[in-house]
Amino acid sequence: MFCFTTFKRYPQGVLHKLISYVKAVLPIKVSVSVLKKYKDVEGAVKIEEVNGEELVKKFAEEMEEMLGRKMKSVKSLAEAAEDADLYHEYNETLEFDYYNSMLINTVDEDGNPVPLGGEFQLEENEHFSKLAVNTQQSNIQVPTNVYNRDPDIVNGVYMSEALNDIFIDNFQKDPTLTWQYFGSSTGFFRLYPGIQWIPDENGVVTFDCRNRNWYIQAATSPKDVIIVVDVSGSMKGLRLTIAKHTINTILDTLGENDFVNIIAYSDYVRYVEPCFKGTLVQADLDNREHFKLLVEELHVKGEGKVKNAMMESFKILNEVRISFLCNQAIMLITDGAMEDFQDVFEKFNWPERRVRVFTYLIGREMTFAENVKWIACNNKGYYTHISTLADVQENVMEYLHVLSRPMVINHDHDIIWTEAYMDSVAQSLLLMTSVAMPVFSKKKETLSHGILLGVVGTDVALKELMRLAPRYKLGVHGYAYLITNNGYILSHPDLRPLYKEGKKLKPKPNYNSVDLSEVEWEDTEEKLRTAMVKGETGTLFLDVRTSVDKGTRVMFLRNDYFYTVINETPFSLGIVLSRGYGQYIFIGNVSVEEGLHDLLAPDLTIASEWTYCETDIDPAHRKLNQLQAVVRYLTGKEPDLECDVQLLQQTLFDAVVTAPMEAYWTALMLNTSGMDDGVETAFLGTRSGLMRFQSLFLSLPRSFLTSTDKENMFTLDHFPVWYRRAAEYPAGQFLYYMPRQETRGRGHTFTWQTHTHTHTHSNTHSPSQNTISALFALCVCACLLRVSLFDYQAMCKINSHSVSSARPLLSVCTINSHCIQIYSPSAHKKKGDILQPCDTEYPSFVYEPSVKETNSIIKCGRCQKMFVVQQIPDSNLLMLVSPLLFWLFLLYCTVHNASVKCDRMRSQKIRRRPESCHSFHPQENADDCGGASFISLSTSLFFTCLTFAALVS
Repeated sequence: MFCFTTFKRYPQGVLHKLISYVKAVLPIKVSVSVLKKYKDVEGAVKIEEVNGEELVKKFAEEMEEMLGRKMKSVKSLAEAAEDADLYHEYNETLEFDYYNSMLINTVDEDGNPVPLGGEFQLEENEHFSKLAVNTQQSNIQVPTNVYNRDPDIVNGVYMSEALNDIFIDNFQKDPTLTWQYFGSSTGFFRLYPGIQWIPDENGVVTFDCRNRNWYIQAATSPKDVIIVVDVSGSMKGLRLTIAKHTINTILDTLGENDFVNIIAYSDYVRYVEPCFKGTLVQADLDNREHFKLLVEELHVKGEGKVKNAMMESFKILNEVRISFLCNQAIMLITDGAMEDFQDVFEKFNWPERRVRVFTYLIGREMTFAENVKWIACNNKGYYTHISTLADVQENVMEYLHVLSRPMVINHDHDIIWTEAYMDSVAQSLLLMTSVAMPVFSKKKETLSHGILLGVVGTDVALKELMRLAPRYKLGVHGYAYLITNNGYILSHPDLRPLYKEGKKLKPKPNYNSVDLSEVEWEDTEEKLRTAMVKGETGTLFLDVRTSVDKGTRVMFLRNDYFYTVINETPFSLGIVLSRGYGQYIFIGNVSVEEGLHDLLAPDLTIASEWTYCETDIDPAHRKLNQLQAVVRYLTGKEPDLECDVQLLQQTLFDAVVTAPMEAYWTALMLNTSGMDDGVETAFLGTRSGLMRFQSLFLSLPRSFLTSTDKENMFTLDHFPVWYRRAAEYPAGQFLYYMPRQETRGRGHTFTWQTHTHTHTHSNTHSPSQNTISALFALCVCACLLRVSLFDYQAMCKINSHSVSSARPLLSVCTINSHCIQIYSPSAHKKKGDILQPCDTEYPSFVYEPSVKETNSIIKCGRCQKMFVVQQIPDSNLLMLVSPLLFWLFLLYCTVHNASVKCDRMRSQKIRRRPESCHSFHPQENADDCGGASFISLSTSLFFTCLTFAALVS
């Protein structure tokens, strides 16, 4: 299918002239010339039905193979790191100069390299987001709060030098690898290729590899965690500040495979989020950020009585244990004053000690240290003392080492894949996933201690993974998507992880915990989601309302969904084929010589984001764009390029069939008398991603098809909006539309289409918004149907001083029957307003084609006015005549009351927990529980301490 489009400037009041011109001239000439060319090659054309079941399995197999190569690379890194440690003898006085990524290529006042700096060659590399890197050497990043000459750091860096050769070897075997790394349990981060690390505006490096999801998930099994925090009067001031920071740091060590809740206690027990009373919630990014906001509001009062809080915690954990048991833990944060509650342990946790208890003593006072330590050591946990804010990070990390012990002792090298996240290493906004694997000490003398050396991993850009599901095989409305075992989106064309705040793009607070049901919201019974989360293979169909053009237009489609699991990963793949254009694929065949001739035309481009030829394997090809790569491959200059033969075949065919367009457009430019005033640009698109573009008006201020105007381009996620809309419009009719004014700033634009598609563009002043609003309001009454659409990824303006989340919008219908959203003056962002995730329902309006003509009376006070609406034949335009012009707005609000929000946050959707679990090991040394050494308190001494605590509290 081809789509033709032109832009045209239109003076106000001559719309009928434009319509007649377009209908009478352009489509006829375009259609005749293209159809004539098509007749010449018709014998080489065939139409094949798309088999969705085979297609999704093929895509999944290719993704499994690609991800398998990444896992193989990570395994080789883990083996090399463990062997290097086995033969390394720790040296307290070891001196070793390494390349510190913060200090490389830096000199002192005398021009000499600074310590741990030195000359480190960097070269811009296309494969690594055009960053300056060193592909022959890794280097070391150390957080600001870690001493870079600490003996543990120096010994670890020296030992891990052995990874350099493995990094390079992996990259040579698999040139599609991106960043490879080793995150040490001591805090340093070895990264390949080496880069210059840029600190923040304060000169600080806050990145700590041990806080990253890939590290935490690889180091521990899934865990159910209840954080119990003392908010009695003795916790005032700095102690409360440290306690809050400790809670937030613990939350940062949790991921979407973990569950959590927070209980605060003083004279009574309270949940920091009352909505979560008596349960655990998934520790996804959304819930963790929600907890952090609530923790910030904690205040101290009363006497500290922890017994009831501990009882409540054990009850919750015992209830959830029925359905799943892996690691369970209680994190007790207190300044030490507490009453006797040994009977709680006897009733709920002894003798099995299935729940580990980790204790954090807050403040400089050590009076109750032995009490707090006794609790941890008698419940297979760990005790730490946190006296300053600087102590928090290192002390919180200790609990991860304890939870990793069973896995380390048993040498279970589980490979994990993370949820989607924004790449912070490359300073870009690409969505990534990581594959990681733990690294253990093999030394026999430390076996019972289960020493975790760190975690190795590599990143995979999800954009690159989705290239394995080519757009041209899925049709104009088709797409592929990936989800995790928890039902969260990894990749989906409707995922919008970023929002604009001022001039900056920022990740949404819940960008990586968007559920499949929030994107495929027509799956109301969640049959699709349930099957995919369970890792099943199957198919189903849905009648869907889908929005295009950034939510302003609606289309009605019948979609077939095909899905399967990607083996050896927690991911499932789905593809969507729309009935109609998605059911068949059109295959033409022409000679390479003929196709190449037309492919080299100056008006022709191909989709830059599609993979016609793989340019990322050989470094020599990385500077080629796709069209250059295709031409070099077809001319035999680069025979080693890996190219998609079927896509090239389609592209060459489309180039030949559409070749007459170049001559036709050139004739229009030369013979201005044959072209109506104001026609500026014309372009054509085909299913193979080929586009022909011609500027017919030399003073055009800028190209319509800019790199930022993604909606009108062939991208990895979707076909252009004008192409998608044209595909669903009846053949032989013309489609007009006006893109949203705020995204263009160049007047109104109309679009038309037959089996081709044409587009006009205006530089003149547009009709007044008042006039348009009045006319379209009448249309709403007369001939439009209201359709409800939902957006579960919206960001709403919420006044920071108000509990209301209302955000009124004004909506008016436009001439092509879609909805424009206009903020009322009070809805503009003011000082103190913040943006938060919210769910919205919004209207779109669809023309009722059965209404050819209608008229009615509008009463306005004492007067009445008549209006007439008539459909313009062979188009989606309506002619509306009325002397009455007025404003009519459809006001709606995005408010969801607290109970609805609570129900949604508490809801536990079906999910698939990781199969592996390592909770305990019989050889584990439970006496290693924090402090200098474990002193077993006698029962009488314990009660003496508790009595003393009661007296001073």
